Amino acid sequence: MKRILVMLVLALLILSPALAEDGEMDGDAVYTLVDQSGRELTMRAGRMFEGDEYISSDDQLYRVVSVDDQRMIATAEHLGYAETDPAAATAFASLIARAESKKKISMYSTHSDESYVPTDGDSSKLKNAGIYDVGDALKENFEKLGIEVEYSKDTFLPHDAGAYRRSRRTAEELLKETPDALLDIHRDAVPAKQYETEVEGEDTSKVRLFVGRSNPNGDENRAFARQIKAVADKQYPGLVKDIFIGKGNYNQELYPRALLLEMGTHEIEKEKAISSTQYIAEVINEVLYGGTAKAEASSGRQAKTVSSGIIWVIGAVIVAAVVYALASSGKLKDIWPKVKRSTSEITGGIVGDKPEKKAGKK
Repeated sequence: MKRILVMLVLALLILSPALAEDGEMDGDAVYTLVDQSGRELTMRAGRMFEGDEYISSDDQLYRVVSVDDQRMIATAEHLGYAETDPAAATAFASLIARAESKKKISMYSTHSDESYVPTDGDSSKLKNAGIYDVGDALKENFEKLGIEVEYSKDTFLPHDAGAYRRSRRTAEELLKETPDALLDIHRDAVPAKQYETEVEGEDTSKVRLFVGRSNPNGDENRAFARQIKAVADKQYPGLVKDIFIGKGNYNQELYPRALLLEMGTHEIEKEKAISSTQYIAEVINEVLYGGTAKAEASSGRQAKTVSSGIIWVIGAVIVAAVVYALASSGKLKDIWPKVKRSTSEITGGIVGDKPEKKAGKK
């Protein structure tokens, strides 16, 4: 019996590092990433590993070179500006669906309990978790842009290292519909100040893009994240917090356009995370489909501007006609017929009496 117990303990000791090195152990352990001078770069709820990479808000690339588990601090070397791999970008671009007849995104939430303390009253809820409210808001904003969304409400409790293994089956089911993207909706568990921001004058939450580096689709997943950040930085500066490329696969090996979104953190109001869904939906729409819905809205605004311009011009024409009629006749009673005739001639009959056709001409 003792021998069996010893063997079990040894097996656990052997397997535990392997489980830890999957990288998919997001949770209460908050690690701080610093550069080699000790300057804080970011924080993450979950262990960091040597080889993990980080792309900051200003597109600087860092790679973890050492991890102090006792202090929960990871040190990274600065590699310079985060260049996009041309081959990966080309491969990703070739995968983007541009068909207007069908736009579809699939979503799920591996950590089914994640909630927002200020709004939900707890960071973890076994039922009616706050993360689903954020997911629903994102779904609604995608649908406003003409995108069909399937958001699975399957739960994968408990919130542990096996959650991604349990959510994998749902991810595989969602992919049978060949969506244009597969998104895993989460929230972080770091201090609120890491995510608080303002977008277009509105208090909202930042969004972190998380890529698993231990999978064959890693380059394409990373290119997807880079495209989203580039568009967001241009359209809504401050919306995308950063990109973390961590050890593990996070089910992203299943699809080249798979990504994990960290929508705020447990200390931030859920309403701020919800408000960010409008902006990130527009950004992803732009990346995947060229932002057709936004373009249509822009065209509508341009049409309205043109119509206003035409009205202004017609008004100016009428004033000019009044002045001309008064100057040529000198009598107020003769002004109105001349105004109608002059205005009609200038506007081609749109305003005033229609010009009479001359004989012999059509």
